[in-house]
Amino acid sequence: MNFSWDVAAAAFPKLMAGAVVTLQATVLGFVLALLIGLGLTALRRSRLAFIGATAFWVMEVLRSTPLLVKAYFLFFGLPAWGITLEPLTTGVIALGLHHGAFASETMRAGIESIPRSQWEAAASLNFPRGALYRRVILPQALRPVLPAFGNMMISMMKDTPVLFSISVTEMMFVANEIGALEFRYTEATTLAALIFLAFSLIGGTLVRMLERRLQRKGYAT
Repeated sequence: MNFSWDVAAAAFPKLMAGAVVTLQATVLGFVLALLIGLGLTALRRSRLAFIGATAFWVMEVLRSTPLLVKAYFLFFGLPAWGITLEPLTTGVIALGLHHGAFASETMRAGIESIPRSQWEAAASLNFPRGALYRRVILPQALRPVLPAFGNMMISMMKDTPVLFSISVTEMMFVANEIGALEFRYTEATTLAALIFLAFSLIGGTLVRMLERRLQRKGYAT
């Protein structure tokens, strides 16, 4: 089948509308993943062994199950308990849960990279535990791991086509819909791939720029 530029031109605006949904799911999912990661990290560092162990196994379950399984469970399983979510909401939660577990590991690595002297200095000033993390530890721990979070966000964007399976109208959903209507899948899927490539290259460039800036300031290696 020959590539039709007319079909591609007609498909492009629709695909860009789907790209907006893709970016929306990515940004909201990323914010949720950071919150989940921060929560799991805090629970894992609890002084109560039971809470720490529970958070560890929750994280392992989230890390060890595919994103598609999470999306299916939330979209098709929860209605059995009377909980029905919109497709985009379901997709955002699935992305947040899936990547939140990996965000937790990244945060833990950042926290453990803080020199012991910083903890001892804060303790000598009688910082409450909450203030210790908020004002001393987290600001220092997050700076060196920001590039890793940037890469996680790019990875999350590339995972959004999975949400096609639960009817989220992201870019691949739109590409498949165009192909089904026009009986031509090549143009729409090719354009979708190029748009994903462009987003990934732009995101990767921004992450590298951030990493170089942090290296100049001595926050990254």
